[in-house]
Parts: sequence; structure tokens; C-alpha cells
Amino acid sequence: MSARLILASASPRRLELLAQIGIVPTHAAAEIDETPGPKELPGVLAGRLAEAKARSVAGDFPGDFILGADTVVACGRRVLGKAADESQARVFLKLLSGRRHRVHGGICLIDPDGGVHQRLVTTQVAFKRLSRDEIDAYIEGGEWRDKAGAYAIQGAAAAFVPKINGSYSNVVGLALAETAALLHGAGFKPS
Repeated sequence: MSARLILASASPRRLELLAQIGIVPTHAAAEIDETPGPKELPGVLAGRLAEAKARSVAGDFPGDFILGADTVVACGRRVLGKAADESQARVFLKLLSGRRHRVHGGICLIDPDGGVHQRLVTTQVAFKRLSRDEIDAYIEGGEWRDKAGAYAIQGAAAAFVPKINGSYSNVVGLALAETAALLHGAGFKPS
């Protein structure tokens, strides 16, 4: 029997993205502390969290491929996590308005022999200047909930983004080309 792929996440977006390239993994939610370390750079944070997620479930699935991923939205060195409430979502959107920011996607694959393979993908995203009415309407729609940076590029926030430089799927939640290359390079064969 060939090794399975276990996604160390309960994210429906990551499952949908993998299905888009013909991969349907088993998944297990990773329970980790996602608090950034003091002065930890956003890209380093994304990589560390992806590895922590993979390692947190690896013990439950010996002999399988374990895929961990994390998305960190950063405006400069400031990490914009999942907004706790409407007020924080509004602060994040005002900060992103009219500016470029980066989305760092950490990917970590643990192979059946325990080898660790990692990638960091960074996408630059430009936001148009948002009016108060646009921010109010977006907050009212609720799409900001459970999203890094308080927005979903694959939803209504697509109207806020005139340009990206890099992987679109990374901004959604998982850089597909890089993930597929990592899986292929480690010897994973989708069934």
C-alpha cells in the first residue's frame, strides 16, 4: 500500500486547492500555538508554523506524507493575523488600503522516512485605496472572518486587488505549483 497524504489542517480552502490539482488528502487538524516570536519576521513565522503543524500530526500517521502549511499576511514587518473582531478587521483593511503588502506561504512536507522538505512562497499584493463605504460593506458581509489579514482574495475582496506579483493560490491559502513540486520531488504519487 502506498503512503497517503495527510494535510495537517482543517482548512476547507486548502482542501479545495489540493482537489483542484487532483489531490484529495486525508486531513487532521493541527493544534499549535500560532503566536509570533519576539521580532520574528513574517516569512520565518510562516515557515515555522507550517513545520509545527506538520510535526504536530506526524506521530499519528507513521509511514505517510504529512503536509503542513501556513499563510502569513504582512504589511512591512507587521503580521496581520486572523482578525479577532470587526474592529480589528477594520483596522487591518484601513492599513492595507492603497498599499502593497506581502503574503508569505510556508509549506512543509514530512516524507514517510521522516525527511523534512520546505518552501516559502511570497506574493506581493496591491490593494486599491478603499473608501469607508467599501470597508463597511466588506465588514458587514462577514467574509473577513477566519482569514489572515481580514480578507479573502477569492471572494468579494477580489475587487480590492488590482495587481499581484507571484502565486495567486498562495494568497488563497496554498501555493499549488510549489506544493506539487515538493510532493513530486519527495516521491508522492497521487492515487
